[in-house]
Amino acid sequence: MSIRGTAGYHLSGQNASFNPSAGPSRSDATNDPSPLDAIREQTSKIEDWLDTLSDPVKPYLPAIGRFLIVVTFLEDALRILTQWSDQLVYLHDYRHIPSGITHLFLLVNVIAMFASSLMIIVRKHSEYAVMGLIGVVVTQALGYGLIFDLNFFLRNLSVMGGLLMVLSDSWVRKKFAPAGLPQLDEKDRKMYFQLAGRVLLIFLFIGFVFAGDWSFGRVVVIVVGLVACVMVVVGFKAKWSAVILVMILSVFNVFVNNFWTLHEHHPHKDFAKYDFFQILSIVGGLLLLVNMGPGQVSFDEKKKVY
Repeated sequence: MSIRGTAGYHLSGQNASFNPSAGPSRSDATNDPSPLDAIREQTSKIEDWLDTLSDPVKPYLPAIGRFLIVVTFLEDALRILTQWSDQLVYLHDYRHIPSGITHLFLLVNVIAMFASSLMIIVRKHSEYAVMGLIGVVVTQALGYGLIFDLNFFLRNLSVMGGLLMVLSDSWVRKKFAPAGLPQLDEKDRKMYFQLAGRVLLIFLFIGFVFAGDWSFGRVVVIVVGLVACVMVVVGFKAKWSAVILVMILSVFNVFVNNFWTLHEHHPHKDFAKYDFFQILSIVGGLLLLVNMGPGQVSFDEKKKVY
Protein backbone atom coordinates (compact mmCIF):
# COMPACT_ATOMS: atom_id res chain seq x y z
CA MET A 1 0.00 0.00 0.00
CA SER A 2 1.28 3.47 -0.82
CA ILE A 3 1.98 6.03 1.91
CA ARG A 4 -0.82 8.18 0.61
CA GLY A 5 -3.29 5.28 0.74
CA THR A 6 -2.23 4.36 4.27
CA ALA A 7 -2.63 7.92 5.48
CA GLY A 8 -6.09 8.15 3.95
CA TYR A 9 -7.11 4.94 5.66
CA HIS A 10 -6.09 6.15 9.13
CA LEU A 11 -7.59 9.63 8.66
CA SER A 12 -10.91 8.23 7.57
CA GLY A 13 -10.97 6.06 10.70
CA GLN A 14 -10.36 9.08 12.90
CA ASN A 15 -13.02 11.33 11.31
CA ALA A 16 -15.84 8.82 10.97
CA SER A 17 -18.75 9.49 13.36
CA PHE A 18 -20.22 6.61 15.35
CA ASN A 19 -23.84 5.66 14.56
CA PRO A 20 -24.94 2.36 16.15
CA SER A 21 -27.96 1.95 13.88
CA ALA A 22 -26.28 2.79 10.64
CA GLY A 23 -24.10 -0.33 10.24
CA PRO A 24 -20.87 -0.29 8.20
CA SER A 25 -20.60 2.79 5.99
CA ARG A 26 -19.49 2.72 2.37
CA SER A 27 -16.41 4.71 3.35
CA ASP A 28 -15.42 2.04 5.89
CA ALA A 29 -15.92 -0.71 3.32
CA THR A 30 -13.85 0.96 0.63
CA ASN A 31 -11.04 1.92 2.99
CA ASP A 32 -10.49 -1.58 4.36
CA PRO A 33 -7.15 -2.84 3.05
CA SER A 34 -7.60 -5.54 0.43
CA PRO A 35 -5.44 -8.71 0.32
CA LEU A 36 -3.68 -7.25 -2.73
CA ASP A 37 -2.83 -4.10 -0.78
CA ALA A 38 -1.47 -6.22 2.05
CA ILE A 39 0.71 -8.19 -0.38
CA ARG A 40 2.00 -4.96 -1.92
CA GLU A 41 2.80 -3.58 1.50
CA GLN A 42 4.77 -6.71 2.43
CA THR A 43 6.66 -6.82 -0.87
CA SER A 44 7.52 -3.13 -0.47
CA LYS A 45 8.94 -3.86 2.98
CA ILE A 46 11.01 -6.74 1.57
CA GLU A 47 12.30 -4.53 -1.26
CA ASP A 48 13.24 -1.79 1.21
CA TRP A 49 15.10 -4.33 3.32
CA LEU A 50 16.94 -5.74 0.30
CA ASP A 51 17.78 -2.20 -0.84
CA THR A 52 19.31 -1.53 2.56
CA LEU A 53 21.40 -4.72 2.34
CA SER A 54 22.64 -3.83 -1.15
CA ASP A 55 23.51 -0.19 -0.35
CA PRO A 56 27.26 -0.89 0.22
CA VAL A 57 27.54 -2.55 -3.22
CA LYS A 58 25.44 -0.13 -5.29
CA PRO A 59 28.21 2.41 -6.05
CA TYR A 60 30.32 -0.37 -7.59
CA LEU A 61 27.59 -2.08 -9.65
CA PRO A 62 28.12 -0.06 -12.88
CA ALA A 63 31.87 -0.74 -12.90
CA ILE A 64 31.41 -4.43 -12.07
CA GLY A 65 28.66 -4.78 -14.69
CA ARG A 66 30.71 -3.14 -17.42
CA PHE A 67 33.77 -5.27 -16.67
CA LEU A 68 31.76 -8.50 -16.65
CA ILE A 69 30.06 -7.60 -19.94
CA VAL A 70 33.39 -7.30 -21.77
CA VAL A 71 35.22 -10.12 -19.98
CA THR A 72 34.14 -12.67 -22.60
CA PHE A 73 35.69 -10.50 -25.33
CA LEU A 74 38.93 -10.11 -23.38
CA GLU A 75 39.11 -13.87 -22.85
CA ASP A 76 38.37 -14.48 -26.53
CA ALA A 77 41.11 -12.09 -27.62
CA LEU A 78 43.63 -13.81 -25.33
CA ARG A 79 42.53 -17.22 -26.59
CA ILE A 80 43.09 -16.17 -30.21
CA LEU A 81 46.59 -14.91 -29.36
CA THR A 82 47.55 -18.06 -27.44
CA GLN A 83 46.06 -20.37 -30.09
CA TRP A 84 47.02 -18.31 -33.12
CA SER A 85 48.28 -21.21 -35.25
CA ASP A 86 45.29 -23.41 -34.48
CA GLN A 87 42.94 -20.57 -35.36
CA LEU A 88 44.66 -20.02 -38.70
CA VAL A 89 44.52 -23.73 -39.53
CA TYR A 90 40.81 -23.93 -38.70
CA LEU A 91 39.89 -20.86 -40.75
CA HIS A 92 42.01 -21.95 -43.72
CA ASP A 93 41.37 -25.72 -43.77
CA TYR A 94 37.80 -25.94 -42.52
CA ARG A 95 36.32 -22.56 -43.43
CA HIS A 96 38.34 -22.30 -46.68
CA ILE A 97 39.34 -18.68 -46.09
CA PRO A 98 42.50 -17.58 -47.97
CA SER A 99 45.64 -17.32 -45.83
CA GLY A 100 46.14 -13.56 -45.95
CA ILE A 101 42.53 -12.90 -45.04
CA THR A 102 42.71 -15.31 -42.10
CA HIS A 103 45.57 -13.28 -40.57
CA LEU A 104 43.73 -10.02 -41.15
CA PHE A 105 40.47 -11.45 -39.75
CA LEU A 106 42.11 -12.55 -36.49
CA LEU A 107 44.18 -9.39 -36.10
CA VAL A 108 41.21 -7.07 -36.60
CA ASN A 109 39.12 -9.09 -34.14
CA VAL A 110 41.83 -9.02 -31.46
CA ILE A 111 42.41 -5.28 -31.79
CA ALA A 112 38.69 -4.52 -31.85
CA MET A 113 38.00 -6.65 -28.75
CA PHE A 114 40.86 -5.21 -26.70
CA ALA A 115 40.26 -1.58 -27.70
CA SER A 116 36.47 -1.68 -27.40
CA SER A 117 36.55 -3.51 -24.07
CA LEU A 118 38.97 -0.97 -22.63
CA MET A 119 36.77 1.93 -23.78
CA ILE A 120 33.73 0.38 -22.12
CA ILE A 121 35.59 -0.22 -18.86
CA VAL A 122 36.85 3.39 -18.67
CA ARG A 123 33.51 4.75 -20.00
CA LYS A 124 35.02 6.56 -22.98
CA HIS A 125 33.30 6.57 -26.39
CA SER A 126 31.05 3.73 -25.25
CA GLU A 127 28.76 4.02 -28.27
CA TYR A 128 31.62 3.29 -30.68
CA ALA A 129 32.95 0.53 -28.42
CA VAL A 130 29.55 -1.17 -28.34
CA MET A 131 29.29 -0.97 -32.13
CA GLY A 132 32.76 -2.49 -32.40
CA LEU A 133 31.93 -5.44 -30.14
CA ILE A 134 28.59 -6.09 -31.87
CA GLY A 135 30.56 -6.09 -35.13
CA VAL A 136 32.92 -8.69 -33.62
CA VAL A 137 29.99 -10.92 -32.65
CA VAL A 138 28.57 -10.77 -36.18
CA THR A 139 31.88 -11.27 -38.02
CA GLN A 140 32.89 -14.19 -35.79
CA ALA A 141 29.52 -15.85 -36.33
CA LEU A 142 30.10 -15.62 -40.08
CA GLY A 143 33.83 -16.40 -40.01
CA TYR A 144 33.57 -19.48 -37.78
CA GLY A 145 30.34 -20.72 -39.37
CA LEU A 146 28.30 -20.52 -36.15
CA ILE A 147 25.51 -18.29 -37.35
CA PHE A 148 23.06 -21.21 -37.64
CA ASP A 149 24.01 -22.72 -34.27
CA LEU A 150 20.94 -22.05 -32.08
CA ASN A 151 22.81 -22.14 -28.78
CA PHE A 152 25.48 -19.74 -30.07
CA PHE A 153 22.81 -17.49 -31.54
CA LEU A 154 20.75 -17.21 -28.33
CA ARG A 155 23.80 -16.67 -26.13
CA ASN A 156 25.12 -13.92 -28.35
CA LEU A 157 21.73 -12.21 -28.45
CA SER A 158 22.01 -12.01 -24.67
CA VAL A 159 25.57 -10.68 -24.89
CA MET A 160 24.33 -7.99 -27.29
CA GLY A 161 21.55 -7.22 -24.82
CA GLY A 162 24.24 -6.52 -22.22
CA LEU A 163 26.03 -4.25 -24.69
CA LEU A 164 22.80 -2.33 -25.31
CA MET A 165 22.50 -1.85 -21.55
CA VAL A 166 25.97 -0.28 -21.66
CA LEU A 167 24.81 1.96 -24.49
CA SER A 168 21.66 3.08 -22.68
CA ASP A 169 23.78 3.85 -19.63
CA SER A 170 26.25 5.93 -21.63
CA TRP A 171 24.37 7.62 -24.45
CA VAL A 172 24.21 11.36 -24.18
CA ARG A 173 22.78 14.08 -26.41
CA LYS A 174 25.52 15.09 -28.86
CA LYS A 175 27.83 14.06 -31.36
CA PHE A 176 26.57 10.68 -32.41
CA ALA A 177 23.41 9.85 -34.28
CA PRO A 178 23.32 7.16 -37.00
CA ALA A 179 22.87 8.62 -40.47
CA GLY A 180 19.36 8.31 -41.84
CA LEU A 181 17.72 7.76 -38.45
CA PRO A 182 15.52 10.40 -36.81
CA GLN A 183 17.16 12.40 -34.07
CA LEU A 184 16.20 11.12 -30.64
CA ASP A 185 17.00 12.96 -27.47
CA GLU A 186 18.90 11.33 -24.62
CA LYS A 187 15.76 10.37 -22.70
CA ASP A 188 14.14 8.59 -25.66
CA ARG A 189 17.30 6.80 -26.72
CA LYS A 190 17.97 5.53 -23.23
CA MET A 191 14.37 4.37 -22.87
CA TYR A 192 14.29 2.33 -26.07
CA PHE A 193 17.75 0.86 -25.65
CA GLN A 194 16.97 -0.17 -22.08
CA LEU A 195 13.86 -1.96 -23.38
CA ALA A 196 15.78 -3.71 -26.18
CA GLY A 197 18.65 -4.58 -23.84
CA ARG A 198 16.53 -6.19 -21.15
CA VAL A 199 14.52 -8.16 -23.73
CA LEU A 200 17.68 -9.55 -25.35
CA LEU A 201 19.26 -10.41 -21.99
CA ILE A 202 16.81 -13.23 -21.33
CA PHE A 203 17.56 -15.20 -24.54
CA LEU A 204 20.39 -17.08 -22.84
CA PHE A 205 17.89 -18.54 -20.42
CA ILE A 206 15.68 -19.66 -23.32
CA GLY A 207 18.66 -21.64 -24.64
CA PHE A 208 19.18 -23.06 -21.15
CA VAL A 209 15.59 -24.36 -21.16
CA PHE A 210 16.19 -26.53 -24.24
CA ALA A 211 19.59 -27.86 -23.14
CA GLY A 212 20.27 -30.69 -20.70
CA ASP A 213 18.05 -33.12 -18.85
CA TRP A 214 14.65 -32.57 -17.25
CA SER A 215 15.32 -33.53 -13.63
CA PHE A 216 13.01 -32.18 -10.95
CA GLY A 217 15.58 -29.70 -9.62
CA ARG A 218 16.29 -28.38 -13.08
CA VAL A 219 12.59 -28.00 -13.85
CA VAL A 220 12.13 -25.94 -10.66
CA VAL A 221 15.04 -23.69 -11.64
CA ILE A 222 13.63 -23.33 -15.16
CA VAL A 223 10.17 -22.37 -13.90
CA VAL A 224 11.57 -19.80 -11.45
CA GLY A 225 13.94 -18.46 -14.09
CA LEU A 226 11.24 -18.18 -16.75
CA VAL A 227 8.97 -16.26 -14.37
CA ALA A 228 11.88 -13.93 -13.59
CA CYS A 229 12.57 -13.55 -17.34
CA VAL A 230 8.96 -12.55 -18.05
CA MET A 231 9.11 -10.03 -15.19
CA VAL A 232 12.33 -8.58 -16.59
CA VAL A 233 10.84 -8.24 -20.08
CA VAL A 234 7.65 -6.49 -18.93
CA GLY A 235 9.56 -4.49 -16.33
CA PHE A 236 7.61 -5.65 -13.28
CA LYS A 237 9.79 -5.85 -10.15
CA ALA A 238 12.56 -5.93 -12.76
CA LYS A 239 15.47 -5.19 -10.43
CA TRP A 240 14.80 -8.10 -8.12
CA SER A 241 13.87 -10.40 -10.99
CA ALA A 242 17.29 -9.58 -12.44
CA VAL A 243 18.88 -10.40 -9.07
CA ILE A 244 17.18 -13.81 -9.14
CA LEU A 245 18.55 -14.46 -12.64
CA VAL A 246 22.03 -13.36 -11.53
CA MET A 247 21.93 -15.89 -8.69
CA ILE A 248 20.62 -18.72 -10.90
CA LEU A 249 23.16 -18.09 -13.67
CA SER A 250 26.06 -17.69 -11.21
CA VAL A 251 25.32 -21.00 -9.47
CA PHE A 252 24.84 -22.72 -12.85
CA ASN A 253 28.11 -21.25 -14.11
CA VAL A 254 30.18 -22.41 -11.16
CA PHE A 255 28.80 -25.96 -11.06
CA VAL A 256 28.35 -26.68 -14.78
CA ASN A 257 30.98 -24.58 -16.59
CA ASN A 258 33.78 -25.32 -14.09
CA PHE A 259 36.50 -25.49 -16.72
CA TRP A 260 39.21 -25.15 -14.06
CA THR A 261 38.47 -28.71 -12.91
CA LEU A 262 39.19 -30.16 -16.38
CA HIS A 263 42.68 -31.19 -17.43
CA GLU A 264 44.44 -29.16 -20.10
CA HIS A 265 43.64 -31.48 -23.04
CA HIS A 266 40.06 -32.29 -22.09
CA PRO A 267 37.90 -32.02 -25.25
CA HIS A 268 35.29 -29.84 -23.52
CA LYS A 269 37.60 -27.50 -21.64
CA ASP A 270 37.53 -24.72 -24.25
CA PHE A 271 33.76 -24.97 -24.63
CA ALA A 272 33.21 -24.81 -20.86
CA LYS A 273 35.57 -21.84 -20.61
CA TYR A 274 33.82 -20.04 -23.46
CA ASP A 275 30.40 -20.64 -21.90
CA PHE A 276 31.64 -19.54 -18.47
CA PHE A 277 32.81 -16.14 -19.67
CA GLN A 278 29.76 -15.60 -21.87
CA ILE A 279 27.47 -16.14 -18.90
CA LEU A 280 29.60 -13.71 -16.89
CA SER A 281 28.95 -11.11 -19.59
CA ILE A 282 25.20 -11.66 -19.38
CA VAL A 283 25.38 -11.42 -15.57
CA GLY A 284 27.12 -8.07 -16.11
CA GLY A 285 24.19 -6.88 -18.24
CA LEU A 286 21.75 -7.95 -15.53
CA LEU A 287 23.78 -6.04 -12.93
CA LEU A 288 23.47 -2.90 -15.05
CA LEU A 289 19.72 -3.53 -15.15
CA VAL A 290 19.72 -3.79 -11.34
CA ASN A 291 21.60 -0.50 -11.14
CA MET A 292 19.60 1.48 -13.75
CA GLY A 293 16.17 -0.06 -13.42
CA PRO A 294 14.00 -1.14 -16.34
CA GLY A 295 13.42 2.31 -17.79
CA GLN A 296 10.25 4.14 -18.72
CA VAL A 297 8.73 1.37 -20.86
CA SER A 298 7.91 -0.87 -17.90
CA PHE A 299 5.25 -1.65 -15.34
CA ASP A 300 7.52 -0.42 -12.56
CA GLU A 301 7.61 3.08 -14.07
CA LYS A 302 3.91 3.12 -14.97
CA LYS A 303 3.04 2.37 -11.34
CA LYS A 304 4.77 5.59 -10.34
CA VAL A 305 2.60 7.55 -12.76
CA TYR A 306 -0.73 5.96 -11.93
